[in-house]
Amino acid sequence: MALAEKFKQSDLYIDGIWRAEQVSVTLPKLTRKFEEFRPGGLNRPIKVDMGGEALEAEWTAGGWVRDVISGFGATSIEAQLLRFVASFQDDATGAVHSWEAVIGGRHEEIDLGESKPGEDTEMKCKTAVAFYSLHRDGEELVYIDVLAMIERYGGRDIMEAHRAALGRT
Repeated sequence: MALAEKFKQSDLYIDGIWRAEQVSVTLPKLTRKFEEFRPGGLNRPIKVDMGGEALEAEWTAGGWVRDVISGFGATSIEAQLLRFVASFQDDATGAVHSWEAVIGGRHEEIDLGESKPGEDTEMKCKTAVAFYSLHRDGEELVYIDVLAMIERYGGRDIMEAHRAALGRT
């Protein structure tokens, strides 16, 4: 019987430095913008792909992270590099798999939350994403570089022909 792999452990690296503060992460949602189009000869509209939606990630750290706070207001679109690494385990077989998400972007929102003496604190961040990659056991599943107009899913680059048509090889 096959069971879904379940999240077990994780680490966060900010600009290449390991941070123990990560509590949770919501990786970018992959969405496409579809618009209805009904040309002559069709009885109903079809949805035409008009490109991807903006990417964002949300994550929470246990406590306040100085390097993130001091980087707020960055003018570079890929100012902060975040690397989330996680292990997932298949409880049917015991096999452990590595998942890695790399995000390049800048922070849109930092919420330091409520702080009370003697109680735990958390810092919530929303990051506007310009670069995103997702790998499982080293295999590239998603690679999106917005500025370079590269968008690969399972190794298939859906923007390659568009870059070639624009002379952007």
